[in-house]
Amino acid sequence: MRLKFVQAMFIIALWGWCGLGTMAQSTTYHRLSADEFEGKPGGMAGAIAYTNCSIDFHYRVTNDSRNNIIVTPDVQLVFNRDKSWIDKRRILNSAMMAAILKHEQGHYTIAYMEQQELLRTISKTRFTTNYQAQAAFIFDKIDAKYKQLTDNYDTDTQHSLDRVQQHSWDEYFKKRLAYMPPVAM
Repeated sequence: MRLKFVQAMFIIALWGWCGLGTMAQSTTYHRLSADEFEGKPGGMAGAIAYTNCSIDFHYRVTNDSRNNIIVTPDVQLVFNRDKSWIDKRRILNSAMMAAILKHEQGHYTIAYMEQQELLRTISKTRFTTNYQAQAAFIFDKIDAKYKQLTDNYDTDTQHSLDRVQQHSWDEYFKKRLAYMPPVAM
């Protein structure tokens, strides 16, 4: 039995706040390039870039030989190329493009960290007959955590304008990715 449970959508923007949407699905980490931002710029005053990702959360429910409920997650991180954009007319040089991409990569990294934590948490949880409420609670709790992290990221970096804070976050992301626990399925 495969149930579509939750699709979280929130926005990731250079001048906005973070969001998670549909196009290139993955469970592996991906480095963004400027060419992947295929959407039309606009809609956000002062924004120079906008990254749109989504967490597509499905799961399959089965019973084992002892009638225990087994929830097998399928949590896809989706980068929406057609909704993500960079206003290339406002990019003055390659250093500015690199800085914008680095900041946007941070938003993608936050979404990736959320996906990985969802996979790890679901795979470690013992579910009861109330598995739908349990799964919803897990998703909501983890999603709220990463929405707050996104808000902190944009506030601290002033949407990438504070280079010292941006560097600090870049180092944080590097360490989180290097020491991320594996997903045990």
